[in-house]
This record gives sequence, C-alpha cells and structure tokens, in this order.
Amino acid sequence: MRLIPLWEADQQKAYELYNSFPACENGFENDGFGLTQEEFASFVRSKEESSRGQGLPQGYVPDSTFVLENQEGEYVGIFKLRHCLNETLRKGAGHIGYGIRKEFRGRGCASAGLALALEEARKIVPEEEIYLSVNKDNPASLRVQLKNGAAIHHENETEFFTRIPK
Repeated sequence: MRLIPLWEADQQKAYELYNSFPACENGFENDGFGLTQEEFASFVRSKEESSRGQGLPQGYVPDSTFVLENQEGEYVGIFKLRHCLNETLRKGAGHIGYGIRKEFRGRGCASAGLALALEEARKIVPEEEIYLSVNKDNPASLRVQLKNGAAIHHENETEFFTRIPK
C-alpha cells in the first residue's frame, strides 16, 4: 500500500474513487463527490495549493489529501492530513480524516493507510499528539485508530476523540 498525493494520482482513477463515496458517510466528508470531471480537475488543483498553504479560506489550515493505492494499483481510500490544528479542529475532526471504498472495507486497508498517514503527520505536525475523531456508530474505525496506537482522550454524545503520540 502507498499514499499518493491527490495531484500526483491518476486523475481518472481518483475521480472514480471520489464518486464511489457519498458526500458524507460515517463522519467522512467527501468534498469531491458529485463534481464533473472539469470541476474535479479544479478541485485537485485547489488541494495542491492547500497543501502549500495557498488560497485557504478564512479559518482553514494547510492540508494534504492522499489516495491510498493497494498492491494491485487500485485506489481504495482517501486520507486527509491537516498540517496543524486551529481551535475548531482541536475540538473536532483533528489532524487526519479518512474513508475506505466500501468494497475494500474489512481488509486492513484503513489500518495500513492510517499507519502511512501517521508517518506523514509525524514529519509535519507541530503538536505533540496526532488528534483524530470517530463517530460512535463506526466501531471499525475506532478499532483502526486503536490498532495504530490511539487512546480515547474524551467523548461526547456522538463521537470519540482519540490521540496518538507523535
């Protein structure tokens, strides 16, 4: 498995990956869902700019978006890595968000992808811990985080908030 920056990925395969997810599922927000191919190309360019901290809307932080590719060359997931936290992210989504294509769930893809995303995070995140969150109705994702060294830091009615030592 490997993570490929979205802007370096095969755009047709990435477009198909993004359109295999709903706009929001299990807390993962797919901001590329439902775009035309032309709009998707613009979306990819904006993600590359965002990774360099360029063109960010007010209140946003630099972030990198990756596709997870398996050994067969299939695009199986999307991983978002926020380079640092603002107050909203500190109290909410945290540094890393991810989604795995439905037909590849339960095969260890999320665990492998999160391990790779954590390697990237440890290079750039200034905080001492990597912050994540997970919907309480998504126990598989919680297991992925715990397998990667997370501990539950706190919770609210709908989510667990986890931390992984840097």
